[in-house]
Amino acid sequence: MVNKRLIAVIPARGGSKRIPHKNIIGFMGKPLLAWTIEAARAADMFERILVSTDDQKISEIARQWGVEVPFLRDRNYDDQAPVSEATITALDQVERELHERYDIVVQLMANCPLRKSSEIIDAYRNFGRIEASFQISCFKFGWMNPWWAATLDGQGNPAPIFPDRFNRRSQDQPDLYCPSGAIWIADIEPLKRAGTFYGPGHVFYPLDWRAAIDIDDHQDLAMAQALFKTETDRELLLQD
Repeated sequence: MVNKRLIAVIPARGGSKRIPHKNIIGFMGKPLLAWTIEAARAADMFERILVSTDDQKISEIARQWGVEVPFLRDRNYDDQAPVSEATITALDQVERELHERYDIVVQLMANCPLRKSSEIIDAYRNFGRIEASFQISCFKFGWMNPWWAATLDGQGNPAPIFPDRFNRRSQDQPDLYCPSGAIWIADIEPLKRAGTFYGPGHVFYPLDWRAAIDIDDHQDLAMAQALFKTETDRELLLQD
């Protein structure tokens, strides 16, 4: 993809409810947002890295970590707005207020701190190889296999979601994948027409489940912290 202009958009609204001020809470010694900013900068592939926020405090922290925030988001900043629309809003503001146009956008959610710069680079290389305008990161389900999912009534009686699969062995089931907000990529003009990264012909791109972790609530946060510490300890042991 020669001569393509790339922009990274990091959506980070201020009104998170399950974890108040989630995008700037402390995570392993840094604001959560900082981990995504650093990964985007280290990828060294973007003409602009834009934090799209409606919150002045988030804007200030983004600047402290080396990213310009030339404007605050002027719409699509409540918890009802799909993130695709927030990113499209940011692209519209870039064109209108900064008079800049880009070809490809890479959306990096601020609540995915374990995704590394190398994974951003690999995802973009894959996007360059495929014949699609939309690529959404995902991960493969492991031991929590949805083929065995069930709802429960008030007495605890299960109703399997996939009754014809419920009693099959795990090795006899096809792999299932779940989208992750870690790395979404799209050609910008098709994205604007579709209004979503789930545009016509979108493809999924599998990541390691660790890189794909989205922090939405306190349980997710605790898991990400534990995993970070485990991975860091392992790396230190390998260096000894």
